[in-house]
Amino acid sequence: MSRTIKVLLAEDQSMVREALAALLGLEEDIEVVAQVARGDEVLAAARAHDVDVALLDIEMPGATGIEAAARLHRELPGVKLVVLTTFGRPGYLRSAMEAGADAFLVKDAPAARLADAVRRVLTGERVIDPTLAAAALAEGANPLTDREREVLRAAADGATNAELAETLHLSQGTVRNYLSTAIQKLSVRNRREAVRIAREKGWL
Repeated sequence: MSRTIKVLLAEDQSMVREALAALLGLEEDIEVVAQVARGDEVLAAARAHDVDVALLDIEMPGATGIEAAARLHRELPGVKLVVLTTFGRPGYLRSAMEAGADAFLVKDAPAARLADAVRRVLTGERVIDPTLAAAALAEGANPLTDREREVLRAAADGATNAELAETLHLSQGTVRNYLSTAIQKLSVRNRREAVRIAREKGWL
């Protein structure tokens, strides 16, 4: 008899988390041994329960699923990483793969497909939702640098250049340059549109 696969489930919506745990629990060879609602709780839970696979939702408080994946990949490289998303944004797929994810699936995929992905990543396979893969290829790479993304992210709440400069420990001129470059790259008119487009594509 094959050993049970120990799974960590990270999802901030309790109803969704409990439903996923219940569905996976029906599989004879899979056991959800830990559940967390925050991205910054993932690493400690994975360590405490010696998990084989971590299922990570992207949108979580504390840290995103992609940030949690990068941390796990660095600290516990033996844990396989399955990133789940409600939003099929191409940029998310690229970011997840760069963070070390072994699988990337939409959250409303059938439970059987999710269970299959859990088993397949343990054999060394990569499992990617085909529709998202095609969209990511069509979209192309994220044109924004890390710094431009950082400044756009900080600008999302409507902060002034002076406030951004103070928060990011940059000069106002540098902030203005990063915002201007990002606006040009995204072919939009202002920072608000730049934030919106970058979010829609999963680049922030």
